[in-house]
Amino acid sequence: MRITDLPEEQRPRERLMRAGATALSDTELLAIFLRVGVAGKSAVALARDMLDHFGSLHRLLHASSSEFGRLHGLGPAKYAQLQAAVELTRRAVGEEFQRKGLCSPDAVRHYLRNQFALQAHESFVVLFVDVKNRLISLNEMFRGTLTHTSVYPREVVKAALHCNAAGVILAHNHPSGVAEPSEADLRLTSSLVQALALVDIRVLDHFVVAGTQVHSFAEHGQL
Repeated sequence: MRITDLPEEQRPRERLMRAGATALSDTELLAIFLRVGVAGKSAVALARDMLDHFGSLHRLLHASSSEFGRLHGLGPAKYAQLQAAVELTRRAVGEEFQRKGLCSPDAVRHYLRNQFALQAHESFVVLFVDVKNRLISLNEMFRGTLTHTSVYPREVVKAALHCNAAGVILAHNHPSGVAEPSEADLRLTSSLVQALALVDIRVLDHFVVAGTQVHSFAEHGQL
């Protein structure tokens, strides 16, 4: 069945225009993104197949281009469009935080969940903020398995001075899904706090992000 064969009140695009995007299911939203299906299958049916194949929207958005292309009807063009849409959303959230400032731990948590949402690799980032805790920039300082010697404190200090930051927020993700910091995380944090203190730049917090879990060093007395 084609989408045009459905009653108008059941068509995803018409429902979105009438009731808003939040009223639609994941399948309906994906169908609008796809626009068209494949031979013998509507966009709604293809969207349903996508969710069934990957098991969840989260896994679908995490899929590599090769995994994405294994499903009939999907290919590099659709993969690129989906990744572009996700990145636009990420940047829009970033702009909002730059405007409002990272004014609370919950605001930072939301921002970092958004930044790390689709990342399958481990990376260490530094958020450089001004005196009002407004985000100046976010720099990825290291990618890979984090150890005490992975991140060089002098590079973080150099980057902080370059953008005239008043403070920094450290963050890295654990793709394993466990937000508990390791001994290496604790040692690295201590080294960075000491190095940045020499140039009068405060480490406001260090967050470990694992999916929806976010561990705050400051809240656990680990700074």
